[in-house]
Amino acid sequence: MKTSWLALATAAAALTFAGLGIASSLETYKVSTKLVGSQETPPNKSKGTGSFTGTVVEKRKSKTLTWKLTFKGLSGPATAAHIHVGKKGKAGNVIVPLCTPCKSGAHGSAKVTEAIVNALEHHKAYANVHTAKYPNGEIRGQISVVG
Repeated sequence: MKTSWLALATAAAALTFAGLGIASSLETYKVSTKLVGSQETPPNKSKGTGSFTGTVVEKRKSKTLTWKLTFKGLSGPATAAHIHVGKKGKAGNVIVPLCTPCKSGAHGSAKVTEAIVNALEHHKAYANVHTAKYPNGEIRGQISVVG
């Protein structure tokens, strides 16, 4: 009888530690930015404003970004929106396409790489919204981790 209780206790402990391993490999955090024309490269005088918010979920090797984009006051319809790699004041390549064309309130999710997560976590990525008048971007904001 003692052997079966010992085996049961050992199995319970093993499952507990296995569960802790799974929980510790799950990381979730929020990212966000405010978008304005003065943050574009080069800066512009757009009256448009916007916000980009997202949640990054890292579960072992799988990484997902769930996002929402809102904006108003643009010079015309939003033709596209993206996340680009780049430090503040520098233009960079698209790393996550968001929408084409876009309406305020657009949302979605994307699988992302470790390199993209690193850019988001270290202020090396920005979101921007493009219009016909500003094909390289009308409003922009550098993405940062919230809290």
